[in-house]
Amino acid sequence: MDDQQFRQLLDHFGYSWEGYKRVRKGVKKRISRHMHQLGCTTMEKYLHSLDRDEEARKYCECLMTVSVSRFFRDRFLWKVLEGQVVPSIVEENRKKVRFWSAGCGCGEEVYSFKILWESLRCRLDPMPELEIWATDMNPVYIKRAHDGIYPLSSLREVPKELRELYFVLDVDEGLYRIALNLKKGILWKVHNLLFDLEEFNFQIIFLRNSILTYYKDELKRSAFRKVMGCLAHGGVLVIGSHEKLPIESKDLMTFGGQPHIFKKIDDLQGLRHNH
Repeated sequence: MDDQQFRQLLDHFGYSWEGYKRVRKGVKKRISRHMHQLGCTTMEKYLHSLDRDEEARKYCECLMTVSVSRFFRDRFLWKVLEGQVVPSIVEENRKKVRFWSAGCGCGEEVYSFKILWESLRCRLDPMPELEIWATDMNPVYIKRAHDGIYPLSSLREVPKELRELYFVLDVDEGLYRIALNLKKGILWKVHNLLFDLEEFNFQIIFLRNSILTYYKDELKRSAFRKVMGCLAHGGVLVIGSHEKLPIESKDLMTFGGQPHIFKKIDDLQGLRHNH
C-alpha cells in the first residue's frame, strides 16, 4: 500500500495525515492484511466493503488505533501533577475524585496515575475515594490494559523503588505484572470518543495523544466537545505535550503554569481571573 492509497483511507474516516505520518508503517501493514482477508485488491474495493459491512468497518477502525506509550511518559508532566495538580484537586474534592483516561491505550497511563495517587497518600492523608474510568475504542488494548502485563521497555521511567513496590517480575517471560492492589477501582470500557459517554462530572480527564493527534479538525472538535461535557467545573484536563486545543474555550484556562494542563472555570471565575 502506497501513501496515496493510505491517504484515501484516512480521508474516508476523517483522520489526519499529519497525525499518522510517523506511525503509518505499522498501520499500513495491519490494513494490508485486512484487505487481503476480505479479498480486496484495491483501496476503492476495500472502502466499498467497509461501507457495506459494519463489523469490517469497526475492525478497520481498531486496526487504525495507535498505542505508543510507557509508564510516566513526559516525566515533567507527572512531576507537575504530583506537586500541584492532584493536591489541588484533592483539596477541593475531599470525598471522591473521578478520573477518566479517554483513549487509554494499553493502560500505562492509567496505572501511572494510580501509582502517583498511592504515592501521595503519605502527604495528603486522608485521601478521597478514587474512581477511574479507562476507555479505548480498541478492545484488544482494553484486554491488555486489564491484564496489566508489560515489557521492561515500558517501565524505563519507573524508579526502582516503585517498580519493586507495584510490579511483579515474571522471570520466565521477562515481563512485569501490575500488582493486584493497583487494579482495584478501575472500570475498563470499550468506547469511541466520537460518541457520548454516559458518565460525566470527572475531576480529572486525560486526553493525551489520541483524537487531538489522529483526527481531522471537524471530527476533533466534535469529539472534544463531548469530552469537555464530561469535565466537572473546577476539573482539570490534560492533553499531550505536542497537542493543541481544537477550539477556543472561554471556560478553560491553563493551570500550574503548563500549556497542556487546563482547569475548567465558569465565566464569573474567568472574569475574576482576567481582572
